[in-house]
Amino acid sequence: MTTQDDVWLVIPVYNEGSVITRVVGQALAVFPNIVCVDDGSRDDTAAQIGQTGAHLVRHPVNLGQGAAIQTGVEYARAQPGATYFVTFDADGQHRTEDAARMVARLRAADRGEGEPVDLVLGSRFLAEEARKGVPVVKRVLLRVVAAISPEGRRLKLTDAHNGLRAFNRVVAERLDILQNGMGHASEFVKLALHHHWRVVEEPVVILYTDYSKAKGQSLLNGVNILVDNALRPARGR
Repeated sequence: MTTQDDVWLVIPVYNEGSVITRVVGQALAVFPNIVCVDDGSRDDTAAQIGQTGAHLVRHPVNLGQGAAIQTGVEYARAQPGATYFVTFDADGQHRTEDAARMVARLRAADRGEGEPVDLVLGSRFLAEEARKGVPVVKRVLLRVVAAISPEGRRLKLTDAHNGLRAFNRVVAERLDILQNGMGHASEFVKLALHHHWRVVEEPVVILYTDYSKAKGQSLLNGVNILVDNALRPARGR
């Protein structure tokens, strides 16, 4: 079995005190290196993370998921031996087996096997098992976001807003997320084109529990993503 000692999971966390211990505990069984970025939580999230053995970085105020991911990647890439990186949700929606498979594609590419790749994006729409679990409203919203994204179309992406991603050190060193909020997912795609990263998608299953659906992106958040993306060109890099 391949060791995962050179992999770092980056988990952005905001007010997930009731579930984060379970999520981190399950992930640690596969990935020994995890950094959780507590993004200004108002509950006991930090205390719960402190009991797990994961690394903890704290934002004094809530800056947004994009900012938390950037902080986590900067922390992880500074650790000795860090070679591969995974962004992983804190609410229990992501599966470690999917993350491990995505990292395996990066390892294979580094060995010269199969398709060259720097960034593996999870997709809910490449396998029937994954598609059928996506709520209808979210499915429509995600399709709209993918359809209006010029960058997503150029890369032929089916799911441009999946938070489960795996990437190599080339990506980690150049990652510079400027969108603090939920629009950071589109920024990943724009950065991939800008830096000519080699991108592939991997089928993943998202676990939509009552808790994760209550905590996840609402229709309003989806509209905010569209607004963020529309304003992004005016902000510049």
